Order: sequence, then structure tokens, then C-alpha cells
Amino acid sequence: MGVYGMLDGLTLGVLGFLGFFQQGDGTDLAIASYASLQWQEAGLFEIRYQQDTNTQTIVDRYLAQLDSGGKDPALQGIWLESAWSTLGSHQGNQPLSAASLTKIATTLAALEQWPLTHRFTTRVYTTGTVANGLVQGDLVIEAGGDPLFVWEEAIALGNALNQAEIRQIEGDLIIVGDFMMNYVAEPATSGDSLRLALDQRAWNDAIETQYQQMSPRPSRPQVAIAGKILTRQALPDGAALVLSHQSLTLADILKQMNLYSNNAVAEAIAQNLGGGPAMGTDIAQSLNIPTSEIQLINGSGLGVENKISPRAAVAMLQAIDSKLQGQPFTVFDLLPIAGQDRGGTVNNRTIPPGIAFKTGTLNQVSALAGVMPTQTQGNVWFAIINNGTWDVSGYRQQQDQLLQTLSEQWPVIPPVDSTQKSPPDYFGNLERIQAN
Repeated sequence: MGVYGMLDGLTLGVLGFLGFFQQGDGTDLAIASYASLQWQEAGLFEIRYQQDTNTQTIVDRYLAQLDSGGKDPALQGIWLESAWSTLGSHQGNQPLSAASLTKIATTLAALEQWPLTHRFTTRVYTTGTVANGLVQGDLVIEAGGDPLFVWEEAIALGNALNQAEIRQIEGDLIIVGDFMMNYVAEPATSGDSLRLALDQRAWNDAIETQYQQMSPRPSRPQVAIAGKILTRQALPDGAALVLSHQSLTLADILKQMNLYSNNAVAEAIAQNLGGGPAMGTDIAQSLNIPTSEIQLINGSGLGVENKISPRAAVAMLQAIDSKLQGQPFTVFDLLPIAGQDRGGTVNNRTIPPGIAFKTGTLNQVSALAGVMPTQTQGNVWFAIINNGTWDVSGYRQQQDQLLQTLSEQWPVIPPVDSTQKSPPDYFGNLERIQAN
């Protein structure tokens, strides 16, 4: 229930209580009319917009430390908000270069388009006849928008082809659509990588390294392709469907994207949704935020032209959380969590355990936004955007220290291992490939 819904309930509760109040003689006590109850227009309704004095003091001290280190406060932005109030701020509505906080927008836009259980389907066809393991025709790959098709997935696809009694392609490898592999959004190049991965006799060191890290370790596939790599925009006539490859779920893809701040994955998703500029405008309008506060040129955050205000970053995080109400997911399932996740943008940070966050880094830009699950304030949403100097590592240390200071006044709820929800999926899972 939102703050205004809570206030509505409180209003009805107070009036209902007074309405049944009687004097000692049994007659009704005259009560003030609704119009004379001024508190609903003053105190409680103003709480939503009041800053917390202690928190604002902490924010001001943080800004003073930046200033003393040669970091101009005019190039910094902060927004701290709970369900009840804006707790502290500095230039909260000022759009600043936000780097990979842009991926928060991409995450929200993806949720507007697909459910978190959505999987992208890559389909495999053959042309010609198939006999004794030989395809007397072509192998056709129809792209389905999977932004996270990597070596392990290709190895699994090769094994699925072997299980379908396909070991040799007499013709070409035809790529239909915008097939992306290993974060390369170029179909011909991705097709060449796929050809290598399908046949262990052609593996290079990079493929072998990834194979050795696979668990459980699968068989080594052998699918030799004699012809060329061709790209097309439509399936060839007579193509027969052989396999359907399902990607990881959108939830897993978004978590990986945000944990590793993967630009290629973010950009692939954004392109599926019409591109960064349109995505930013749509989000601003849906959240009733001035479009000047969400200015996007892409979906990844590459480029200082991607500008987001701190309060807009918080609003997008809250919109993600709201979008997931009633589902077996929360915003914590889509962002890195300090003290729980390993690798990627969690490394070399001292963020208090339990906080879910998204980082952003460019030359002269460091940003951090997320949510603190606190024992006393509920979820505290925050965005810290630093511009103006090359001291990115210094910005990070001071961001982490600010969160540590805030967690001293609002103890953070420790993280719960989200892997307990269901068995985790993994790259190269052959069970996500169906024979047709």
C-alpha cells in the first residue's frame, strides 16, 4: 500500500472512531466537520516532502568532504527517499551524466515489454535431406533476440545437434536476423564464432577455457560446416525446424547485465525496445517526470550524454519494485546485492551487506543507486551521482562511506540467499534446447 493509500485509511479510521463516540447520557457527541480537520492538509501530508534533519546533515557533511577534496558540489547529485519522506537531497532534479545507471532504465523498459519468466528463442533449421549424420544442405540459425548467447550456449547447441544425429553440414551456415553471440552484435562475426563452437576440432584457447569452466561439463560437440557464413533477413524456402534454443529467463539476463554492467547486453535489449532516446522519453512520461531528467542516447550508459537526475533514478527503481508487486520477484532479484553476490561490480566495494545497487562509471563520472532494506525506515532508496574529476576510485570510496554512515542510523537487514527460491540455471544447460 502506498503512502497516500495509508493516509486514506488513517483518515477513515479517525473519522470512524469519532463518529461512534457518545456522551455519558447516550447522546451523540457533536464533532468537528470534515472541513475543519486541518491535519490532513498539513502535518501528515507534508511528511512526504520533508527532509530528515539528521540525514540531511550527513549529506551536507559528505558534500563538504567532496568540496575539500577539489570536487565541485555543483557537479554532484544526491537523493534519499523512504516510503514516507524525502530524507535528504542535493540537486535532486538536476540531470547529470549517470553512466550505467542508464541500465536501470533499460531494466524498467524490459519489464514493461516482457514478463521476468520470458525466454528468447533461437531456432535451428536445416535445408535439404539429412542422412547418416550428414545434412545435404544448409544449417540455418534464426535469431530471436537472445542478448546472452555465449560460448557455453553454443557448445550445448552443438551437443543437441549431435543428439539429433547431425554431425556434418554439406552446405552453408545461414544466419537469419540479428544474431548476437559473445556480446558481438554483428551477425556474420557471431556466425563465425558459432561455427567454431559447434565443432570441438576447431576450438581455440578461448573456447577451451570456457569449456573447462562449465559445470556440469558436457560432451565435446562435433558439427563440421563445409560452406560459408551467410546472412539473410528471411528463412530460406523449405527450411525444416530441428531445434529450439531457449535463453536464460529475462530475470537471469537482467541480473547478469546489472551485476557485470554489461553494455552489449543492455544495448541489445534497448534496441529491441526502440532504442535509448525513445525508451527514456517513454519512461519519463509514464513516471510523470520531466523528460529533461531522463536523457538517453542508448541503453547502456556509454557516453556522457546519458543524463539522469538522482530523483529520476530513484523513481525508476521504485517503478521496478512496484511493477513486480504480486510476483515471486523483487527489485533485489535484478540488482547486485552486497554481501551476497560475487564478481562484477561487487568487487572492490565496501557497501554494507544487504544493499541492492547499480553502479555507473565513465571518465569523470561515478554513480551509485539502489535500495537499503532497513529495520527502521523500510526500504530507503538512494542515488548518488558524481561528476567532474578523474578521481573515480575516490568517488567510490566516499559513496561507500556515505552508505556505511547511513546504515549506522538505519540498520540494514542482512541479505537472504535468493538461490533458495529455485535451483539456479546455468550457461550451457542442455535442458533449455528442445528437439522438434
